[in-house]
Amino acid sequence: MITENQEYLAELRDWADRYQDWDSLQDQTIMVAGATGMIGSTLIDWLLLLNQEKQLNCKVIALGRNKQKARARFASYWEQAGFTFVEGDINQGINCDQDVDYVLQAASNTHPLAYSKFPISTITTNVIGTNNLLDYAAKHKAKRVIFLSSVEVYGENRGDTDKFKEDYLGYLDCNTLRAGYPESKRTGESLCQAYLKEKGLDCVILRLSRAFGPTLLATDSKALSQFLKKGIAKEDIVLKSTGTQQYSYIYSLDAAAAVLFALKHGESGQAYNVAGAKCDTSLRGLAETIAKLAGSQVVFELPDQEEAAGYSTATKALLDTEKFQQLGFKADTDLEQALAATMRILAARS
Repeated sequence: MITENQEYLAELRDWADRYQDWDSLQDQTIMVAGATGMIGSTLIDWLLLLNQEKQLNCKVIALGRNKQKARARFASYWEQAGFTFVEGDINQGINCDQDVDYVLQAASNTHPLAYSKFPISTITTNVIGTNNLLDYAAKHKAKRVIFLSSVEVYGENRGDTDKFKEDYLGYLDCNTLRAGYPESKRTGESLCQAYLKEKGLDCVILRLSRAFGPTLLATDSKALSQFLKKGIAKEDIVLKSTGTQQYSYIYSLDAAAAVLFALKHGESGQAYNVAGAKCDTSLRGLAETIAKLAGSQVVFELPDQEEAAGYSTATKALLDTEKFQQLGFKADTDLEQALAATMRILAARS
């Protein structure tokens, strides 16, 4: 169980020691949608660890579709007074009627096979589910909503910039299956702006780069996730392209830290890029780093049609994080160190 993995707990404690600004969470109630996902579960683990070690006395309301899955994931604190799991699909509404201080919208399909197999729920979770959460937050007078958006809202780099700043708009062909994810994330951001204007709801948008970490789900089909699985198994890393694509990445613990930081320091209505300061690399460079850690090699293989349908067509998607750094936050975990820690912790879970 990951919540009993000492290296994972040490990683959480390390960020807790570096970021001391916990007073805004004291005695607060925090709703986390997408509770068993990579970022959502990290946030919940962290908050409950802080309850224990920093006496925060915060309450976590975890939203998810599968109680059995959640109970297995959060067994360490299922019976704790500070933790409540609420089962249900946010597209159908929020099965809860309790005042909350903060709402974290981390529920979304986030990998290629999910985009191609479940394109409807990919869109509806980012739009209808987000609308339901925003409506809940407004009715229950939440202090702030954090919407986890994506680097993919920028579309394709038109070759006129090295890194995406928050005001950049690239090309995106909306009349494709693959467009469902970035277009619905764009609409989710627009809903945040609408609720801010019409309901006075405080919303902050975080545009995350490609994330990885020890809470990675076994079903995740992103290229990075597949590289990690192969690396843990000491198998050759399969690259399904030439690997020249350039992307920004972020360690999941850094992403969770960014969410908690934005709860206090983000400016309402603003969108912020979030990426690792030391995590820009090519897809091939990423594969080679994992292969080096695993003692294996990189091999090339074309994807099948269904898998390829879910892949991003972006060839350069690097994020400029200066705007968020100016608030005082910097995700500076070294890429190779983060990959090595991820592989060790995931290997211990298997």
